[in-house]
Amino acid sequence: MYWPLMTVMLLAASVVASAAPAEEPATKKPHVVFVTGDHEYDSEVTMPMIARILEERHGMKCTVLYAVDETGKRNPQYEKNIPGLEALATADLMVMYVRFRVLPDDQLRMILDYVQDGRPVVGLRTSTHAFLYREGPHVRWNDDFGREVFGQKWIRHHGHDTSTQVYTMLADHPITRGLEPSFHVRSWLYHVMPLHGDCVPLLNGAALKGPDAASPVFGTPNPVAWTKTYHGGRVFFTSLGHIDDFKDASVRRLLVNGIYWALGREDAIPPGGCNVEPVEP
Repeated sequence: MYWPLMTVMLLAASVVASAAPAEEPATKKPHVVFVTGDHEYDSEVTMPMIARILEERHGMKCTVLYAVDETGKRNPQYEKNIPGLEALATADLMVMYVRFRVLPDDQLRMILDYVQDGRPVVGLRTSTHAFLYREGPHVRWNDDFGREVFGQKWIRHHGHDTSTQVYTMLADHPITRGLEPSFHVRSWLYHVMPLHGDCVPLLNGAALKGPDAASPVFGTPNPVAWTKTYHGGRVFFTSLGHIDDFKDASVRRLLVNGIYWALGREDAIPPGGCNVEPVEP
């Protein structure tokens, strides 16, 4: 039986096409959205620095959102506007460092939708008291957001003139890889006990009566970093976050390791911890 030439050519092309291996899809970069806006700790400076490390050292895609005032200027003191939260709809992770925000309904809803969907989140320091609504239905989030999502609401701290000596509690956890067993930070210790929910403390902190590591210890130690879950999603929180803390590689590594863990990529954290060399001085 003889086949027309055109039919033979089409059959041959079909065989070649079916035999060719399918192209591997390009690895999707994790998209990390940083939500900043605090009155004390310059999160609008430190979080872009961490974002640069994630982009340049770890191949992630980062979006940093800032508080913007009525004139259109970035202003962390302005509590009523963080534009760009729509990015959370497609984010792989939200990193939150905010304090006492009074966001409009639509902006608050985008944050609540994100966490209530059980998606991963990392929080720092004042995010235990992310919101401060004076009245209306959102007042409950002043305490409940910190307590339910991150494991504790704002209680009190040990004083601005103090500092903290940090000790590793779980040395075999992926988030603590590469951290010094003990290191000193400028952050004054937050009182967070008892933690709420399924929290697993990773680091403990002892309050010191002064800004340097030689100062005497006082008060009760409290956890300064822990993991938990919220609606099934991974949560990592640290109460550290003073701008001077980030001069210490252990603090930067704690946060970057925590981001990897929250993304479910803890197997990619090296035994010595993630590379946290700053992109710029």
